[in-house]
Amino acid sequence: MLRRDFLQTAGLASVGLGFGTVAMAEEPFVPGVFEVQRTADEWRSRLTKAEYAVMRNGDTERPFSSPLNEEKRAGIFHCKGCEQALYSSETKFMSGTGWPSFTAPLDNAVETMPDDGLFSRRTEVHCDRCGSHLGHIFDDGPPPTGKRHCINGISLIFRPAA
Repeated sequence: MLRRDFLQTAGLASVGLGFGTVAMAEEPFVPGVFEVQRTADEWRSRLTKAEYAVMRNGDTERPFSSPLNEEKRAGIFHCKGCEQALYSSETKFMSGTGWPSFTAPLDNAVETMPDDGLFSRRTEVHCDRCGSHLGHIFDDGPPPTGKRHCINGISLIFRPAA
């Protein structure tokens, strides 16, 4: 194959991949049917661009960027997408990773699925009511569970206890 032919083929392939990526962005990040259903446009009207990127496309916020990382009051952390209660402050701990971290979710609040990245397999965690991406679960947390739910603060709303 001539160099010119290779470059043309590679260029067309990259354009095709770009269009595929745009089309895929309209599809839900998490497959499934959820109690709370919204179109991509409805989600965009409710969320900031950064919130949409994390919650609907599975991106990750910058570490140490969320004020919820330092939140120490008693209360409940809710999904920003549907306001479902997700995590109690009783399970929150300072992991030093730069994201709010919890040892366990509230009952019937989240679902998980495999997340096959470039270098490892992780466990993705999402709201079981609206499917919003929350973060990942790792096996390096403290007792009693040994789990670290590493959650994007941008996906959460904190409500202090009364």
